[in-house]
Amino acid sequence: MTDMFVRIRRPTYRQAAILLISVACVALFAVLVPLQSVVYGTPVALSFLLGAGMCGAPLLMLTRPRLATVMMVVAQLSLGLLVSPTLVQHAPWPWSVPAMLALLCAVAVATAQHGARMGFLPLIVGAATSLMVVILSPDMVAQVASAASANLIVGVCTAVGVYLLTLLITARLRVGAELDRERAVSASEHERRLRVEERTRIARELHDIVAHSMSVIQVQAATARYRVDDLPEAAAQEFDGIAATARTSLTEMRRLLGVLRTEEGAPELSPQQGIADIPELIDSIRGSGASVSFEQRVGSHETPAGVGLAAFRIAQEALSNALRHAPGAPIAISLEVNDRDLRLRVRNAPPGAHRGPNRASDSPTASATQPHPTAGSGHGLRGMRERAAVLGGTVQASATADGGWLVDARLPLTTPDSVELS
Repeated sequence: MTDMFVRIRRPTYRQAAILLISVACVALFAVLVPLQSVVYGTPVALSFLLGAGMCGAPLLMLTRPRLATVMMVVAQLSLGLLVSPTLVQHAPWPWSVPAMLALLCAVAVATAQHGARMGFLPLIVGAATSLMVVILSPDMVAQVASAASANLIVGVCTAVGVYLLTLLITARLRVGAELDRERAVSASEHERRLRVEERTRIARELHDIVAHSMSVIQVQAATARYRVDDLPEAAAQEFDGIAATARTSLTEMRRLLGVLRTEEGAPELSPQQGIADIPELIDSIRGSGASVSFEQRVGSHETPAGVGLAAFRIAQEALSNALRHAPGAPIAISLEVNDRDLRLRVRNAPPGAHRGPNRASDSPTASATQPHPTAGSGHGLRGMRERAAVLGGTVQASATADGGWLVDARLPLTTPDSVELS
């Protein structure tokens, strides 16, 4: 019940326009019928019939403009011809005032509802009908020649003015509607962009945190039989199963990252880990059996939070790539911070350049089960370059002369003004 009252209190613009046109038509009909009967001498029955046709034309213009134009022409022609010459000498002719207002209303409705071409139809037809009334009534013209000419000119000019004014108003309303639609589209696009950026941020964090941990688990499980002496075969098979499950999970995660990751997302920086956490990261890598050497020359230089986070993420990704693509190869990390920038270098030897201390690794069986390099999705290198680019730095990743891999990152200590750290 409440919704019904709300709809009654808040009608749509179309309903309000129909109501206004209906009220105007009824008011014109109420004035035209007695005026036509008393002042112009038209029979009462014909005044009612023709008045209904003339005053009902604007309302019919909403749905059937051509039929309304024909009905208006017939009514206008008949009302102009069915007049008494003795009574009409002091009244407007060939239009009465209510009939003229009905014509103007029909022109305005047709133009607003159906466009300029359809609105021009009742205008030109109404003017031609008025001229035809004058031509078909030579007796009336002889008595009111000057008045008829003046009324005809004023009526046509007024109708043209209403037509042009309606065109301007409808064009303005149409432009306003287009602007409203554009605003709605812009708001929708802004909301979609925010969702895309959030998805990209989630993808980056998944790649940086979860994928790294899964890579370490996979490498630790795959190298367990080579790092642990006298490992039972059942336990070795269990570790192999864990490694296979981790590899499958990494593959599924790469598919998920392919869905979440887009080129539109802007890298975000949040003060989380920094360069002080890199030694702990290296210790976790060493726990998987990898040989990692670390050299740092930091001194007393203060590193901004965003630069420290980016360096940590780059080191994390470079180590994960080395574990995946060159299992068992030694890794060397160097970190240097000076007055201007931070330089991080992660270099790994070619795959198979070093094996663990387990003597079983030299056996044919061990060689057959030695962990192999795994393929990557390509998001890691792109993520490293994005993080460095936001800070105004660079990341170079390329193969070395001996077949290994080198990641060389340079990050300026002065953060660009366009980057906001949250």
